[in-house]
Amino acid sequence: MLFSFLLKLGGPGLLILGVLDSSFLFAPFGNDLLLVALTARHPRVGSMLYYAGMSTIGSLLGTLLIDLTLRPLGARGLEHHLGKRRVKRVQARVEKNAGLALAIASLAPPPFPFTPFLMAAAALQYSRTRLLAVVGAARLGRFVVFGSLALLFGKRILKWAQNHTVQEFLIGLTVLCIIGSIVSVYGWIARSRTLPAVR
Repeated sequence: MLFSFLLKLGGPGLLILGVLDSSFLFAPFGNDLLLVALTARHPRVGSMLYYAGMSTIGSLLGTLLIDLTLRPLGARGLEHHLGKRRVKRVQARVEKNAGLALAIASLAPPPFPFTPFLMAAAALQYSRTRLLAVVGAARLGRFVVFGSLALLFGKRILKWAQNHTVQEFLIGLTVLCIIGSIVSVYGWIARSRTLPAVR
């Protein structure tokens, strides 16, 4: 099981999942659940901050990957990847207040979209430094909150995790993430092949 494998890796597992979740793959609640599980197993403030930091670094690396891909394509490339209707909605929010839109997208849990706002900010040439700073600060705050909750309720969380229904849910979530990631990557590849060359 992917979740169990990443759990065994500890901090590096959070980093890997952070990169995947913040870039082209689909892993709703992945980092949050993994961070909570690891912190519950090692309920120390230092460990929690380490896990939150690794999650944040992974998220920033995934963000940078999206930025490096979309920034050169500009608004035309963004429309090609997201579609006209979706671009108009996201673009309006980003142009109005990119920093706030990115912060909310970074803090909010699924199904609130994160990647479209990130793509829009990069394609519309929002400062890369500000982009990484906003996403990094918001994600770190989010992970510290989840980690703190795990410190407070660690024993209950570990007991709850042994529940058969919860384990089935995690298996189902893993399958959903794998299917969603395959669809996401396939879509990116297919759209990239038909994207006009950037001049």
